[in-house]
Amino acid sequence: MSSIPTLPGITSQMIDTPRLQQHVLFSGPADGKPVLFIHGNASSATFWEETMLALPSGFRGIAPDLRGYGDTEDKLIDATRGLGDFVDDILALADTLGVQKFHVAGHSLGGSVVFSLIAAAPARVISATLAAPGSPYGFGGTKDVHGTPTFPDFAGSGGGTVNPEFIRLMGEKNRGADNPQASPRIVMNSFYWKPPFKPAREEDLLSSMLSERVGADKYPGDFTASANWPTVAPGVYGPINALSPKYVGDSVQKLLAASPKPPVLWVRGDSDQIVSDMSLFEFGTLGKLGAVPGWPGDDVYPPQPMVSQIRAVLEQYAANGGSFTEVILAECGHTPYIEKPAEFNAAFHQLLA
Repeated sequence: MSSIPTLPGITSQMIDTPRLQQHVLFSGPADGKPVLFIHGNASSATFWEETMLALPSGFRGIAPDLRGYGDTEDKLIDATRGLGDFVDDILALADTLGVQKFHVAGHSLGGSVVFSLIAAAPARVISATLAAPGSPYGFGGTKDVHGTPTFPDFAGSGGGTVNPEFIRLMGEKNRGADNPQASPRIVMNSFYWKPPFKPAREEDLLSSMLSERVGADKYPGDFTASANWPTVAPGVYGPINALSPKYVGDSVQKLLAASPKPPVLWVRGDSDQIVSDMSLFEFGTLGKLGAVPGWPGDDVYPPQPMVSQIRAVLEQYAANGGSFTEVILAECGHTPYIEKPAEFNAAFHQLLA
């Protein structure tokens, strides 16, 4: 069923839901306690397989490919809903499977989806594990721990912020390593984990990365011209626009108002270069480092303090009656459950228990 080989113990199914046909990986007993796994951008459910197989006995792993990724039916992402399309797809899958309540784990973009999932359906989430999640204020276009926009049009976020050469090579499903700035393989091995680490399933994970649908209305999405630096503002389609603070910022207040508030585990690597207070994928950082000309300076467009934003929101979440635990893994990049599985699973399984 899956276009990418699966590990022994993982099963693959196409599930018809009222919203779309979803490709889903499963592990564990059919009647086990459900744990949903939500993958990040430029990846798919394949990334979660080892973590699913390591679940304690009595748990059922359920990992869908999100729309626009893997083997799930390709449908447009309406970015003006923020991450709402992903959230509604996940809830439709849970309903179709007869799963009322579930634990959930999300990585990167998937972690951002989990923030919105708690905001939308808190009573259905037993616990939430965030592996290197994106900021609940979105990616790009904000300048302080309160998520204040750098400009009213959120310039520097959305579909126009991705390297066009990387997009081209993704669209070609390029498996080479000849472009040091943009080859998907080099991006994966430079930023998904901390070099010199390389995963045993490098080829399958690269296939997973390359499974994302590419196009102006897919990944990364469309964009609009802006009079503000760096001259691009969000469009209305695709996952990177869905991550713009223009569309996801209001979910923070819904998260803080959620009732009940499931316990949150936040696990991140100390060497993450994607989600960081100095992210190498964000224009404030790139401008400050001189990599993008015309930077208007720290007063106007500082690096987005992503980690500090996450912590500030989770501290407010705890003050409003929730709870969270932050675990920082040493010598670890953006994918802690693959780089440091023993340490990740120790904290993860403790929360599940």
